Amino acid sequence: MDVRTLATVLARRRILRGHDRWSRRELEVYQAGALRDLRDFAVAGSPFYEKLHRGLERRALHELPIVTKTDVMHKFDDVVTDRTLRLTDVREYLDTLSPERPYAPMGDRWYVSSTSGSTGLRGIFVQSHDEWLWVLASYARANDWAGLRAGFTHRMKLAVVSSRTPWHQSAIVGATLHSRFVPTLRIDATEPVETINARLNEFQPESLVGYASMMRLLAEEQLAGRLAIAPKAVTCSSEVITEDTRERIRDAFGTPPVEVYAATEPAGIASHCDRGRMHLYEDLVIPEFVDEHDRPVPPGIFGARVLVTVLFSRTMPLIRYAMSDSVRVSSETCDCGRPYALIDGIQGRREDVLELPSAAGGVATVQPNVFHRVMERALVTAWQIEQVESGLLVRLVGRDVTASSEDIRHQLKLALAEQGAAALDVRVEDVHAIEKSRLGKAPLILARRRPS
Repeated sequence: MDVRTLATVLARRRILRGHDRWSRRELEVYQAGALRDLRDFAVAGSPFYEKLHRGLERRALHELPIVTKTDVMHKFDDVVTDRTLRLTDVREYLDTLSPERPYAPMGDRWYVSSTSGSTGLRGIFVQSHDEWLWVLASYARANDWAGLRAGFTHRMKLAVVSSRTPWHQSAIVGATLHSRFVPTLRIDATEPVETINARLNEFQPESLVGYASMMRLLAEEQLAGRLAIAPKAVTCSSEVITEDTRERIRDAFGTPPVEVYAATEPAGIASHCDRGRMHLYEDLVIPEFVDEHDRPVPPGIFGARVLVTVLFSRTMPLIRYAMSDSVRVSSETCDCGRPYALIDGIQGRREDVLELPSAAGGVATVQPNVFHRVMERALVTAWQIEQVESGLLVRLVGRDVTASSEDIRHQLKLALAEQGAAALDVRVEDVHAIEKSRLGKAPLILARRRPS
């Protein structure tokens, strides 16, 4: 990151700090103006939105059509507002990237990131340099709320343990941030844990960022004495963080983890304030939490998915873009004074929900937190549950000799019965480690892929 870019990111961080002092009414007025500007820009520059929103110019946001990843990718050339951008060119550009060169702007103008395609379709998203600075500012806000200060007068040593896959947003952010002001160590989460420990011990980061499953593993390494670092902040992203993982991180590093709710498409969506409450970034993204029929869900109820409207999106406008996250909003307010709504629960993606045969016939839907409640009481270092054709396969790492695999099977079967699931085979096996995806994630729940 050069001096000019850092100065701009810091200036935008100051702008966001000013928003933190708004009243709820001031926030809503700002949202209305920013949304109007976004809609006008999208209709004027994107043939896709011009057609989709035709005749709906006076309708409220919740009355507009929902946009899916399939829509965006199948009609990419019409979605973008720059008529020189073509999906074939973007794909060719992605093929030129490498872990050593993940961030060079396409044509010196565009930053390109992509989803993994784990839900069945790869998503490719393009942002201008100006938009990318807002992406960086959204992540700087998370550090700011966590009490970390980085800038011209304070170097912050940052270690990012996630993916070095060149099109992954975390890799691009880490590569962009690296400078003499923010020395950044990027570690591929797929590397052997011994190698990760050695690199972190040598670097001694002030801020440690990574997947929740990786932060849990590093907490165990720290408690075992193989890792010896003292970060001021530990930030978890990309995966649901369980209560047990929070406690292990706090025990290991002496600080509670900061959870950042983010995604490739909108970047930062929410993070913890200094009171430990998770606030939505409603000055950057307008979220809508809806049920399986896309009806709004009230506070206190988990939605089936989230519709996001990204207020700073211009190259690829995202208006009511659907993400398959199950999130619960709180009706409470936080005494930190920030005007943003609170999130008090994230269950993960719809793809993490298991559909099992029901005892009454049909299908029983089982949310991930059902498994968390059982497995977090088990005396194991790590776990994973995979839905297989014959039932469930439970993988355990570091099971204590006093922890009976039969007891774990019994507790899981009881929990599933409470959810209305029919009796099914539950197999337990001890493994040396949980296999990671190519992005370095070790997901807790592996649901069988639904037919498309």
